[in-house]
Amino acid sequence: MEFLYLGFWTIVAIYLIYKIFRCIRIIPAQDVLIVERLGKYSRTLRAGFHILIPFIDRDAYYHTLKEQSIDVQPQICITHDNVQVKVDGVIYLKIIDPVRASYGIEDFQFAAIQLAQTTMRSVIGTMELDKTIGEKDLINSTIVAAIDQASEPWGIKVNRYEILNIVPPKSVLDAMEKEKKAQIAKRSQVLLSEGERDARINRSLGFKEEAVNKSEGEKQRRINSAEGKAKEIEALAVATAKGIEAIAGAISDQGGASAIKLQITKAFIQNFLHVAKESTEILIPADVMNLPTLIANLTEAKKPKA
Repeated sequence: MEFLYLGFWTIVAIYLIYKIFRCIRIIPAQDVLIVERLGKYSRTLRAGFHILIPFIDRDAYYHTLKEQSIDVQPQICITHDNVQVKVDGVIYLKIIDPVRASYGIEDFQFAAIQLAQTTMRSVIGTMELDKTIGEKDLINSTIVAAIDQASEPWGIKVNRYEILNIVPPKSVLDAMEKEKKAQIAKRSQVLLSEGERDARINRSLGFKEEAVNKSEGEKQRRINSAEGKAKEIEALAVATAKGIEAIAGAISDQGGASAIKLQITKAFIQNFLHVAKESTEILIPADVMNLPTLIANLTEAKKPKA
């Protein structure tokens, strides 16, 4: 009997020690503890050392104030053009009021996931497949706005929602791949045709500029040639005039007539000898036999008139 009595009090002592030990709370940073006293909310314990009253205070809820990431499991959504797609994502939220997060809803994480899935189905149902894949940011912002508005009484703040994957059926993926290949082939042909067109235009412009340059060069060459010939004729005319003027001056000087006769006689004899060397028949005028008279006539023709 004494043994049972001793064992009972030993158990009571151990239980009291356990309860006293459980009344000591050390809360880490960014964590909170909701304390209830006799079944009612008492206070919120934040980071630090705290002591509860045994058998009266109870640690009802324990929350973290850090931002939490919650996976949204894949679900089937139907787009506006009746294509089934599998969509999953991640919610990033943070507790801003631990009391409302404890008493405002049973499980705020589960509620946020359910609200995200229903909102996602509603948003994707208003979009076609192509827009659904390309408008992830719009879907994310719409889901964040819907959850944030509904979760205000829950004491949480939804910072963002990110869609991880949008997976259409395999048949749709194959059709999209074929369409993409066709678009790439079409774009390639268009680029090749545009490149060929530009090349032809460039070649024609090059030929045009070459022809213009050649014509300008030929024009300039002819102008230069004509100017050269004109200057040559002008120079010959000036030289001839000066030569005639010099000859006229020489004739009028003393002894000029005799010199002219000598030059004419020399030239006549040289030309006559040159003609006589050819193996041809020639007719000699009768005046040739009277050479002094012929030379005198030529000399008279060379003299300048008074």
